[in-house]
Amino acid sequence: MITIVHQLIKVRESKQLSQIAFADKAGLSRMTIVRTEHGQIDPRLSTILVMARALGLDLMLVPKELKQPLEEFIQSGGRYVGQAPGIEAPRSIVDSLLSEGKK
Repeated sequence: MITIVHQLIKVRESKQLSQIAFADKAGLSRMTIVRTEHGQIDPRLSTILVMARALGLDLMLVPKELKQPLEEFIQSGGRYVGQAPGIEAPRSIVDSLLSEGKK
């Protein structure tokens, strides 16, 4: 089972942050990061929130009935069902939202 901690580890590693750099950025101790990542402690929600925000992420609660469709939508890159791929395809919803956020 993929847990939120595993997801945070994947994002930390993709950003090429060491545990020490991540701890500094999050304002947590290195031992908190190490023990959390190794499953030695069950972190508080507040700690998970701090870790996520340090990685540029936000947590969102999603109704169970929307979880599967939302995961599929995210994995598709925000493409509409049946949307043609390629250079001439319209921008995805995700691309549109990201470009609006940069304004």
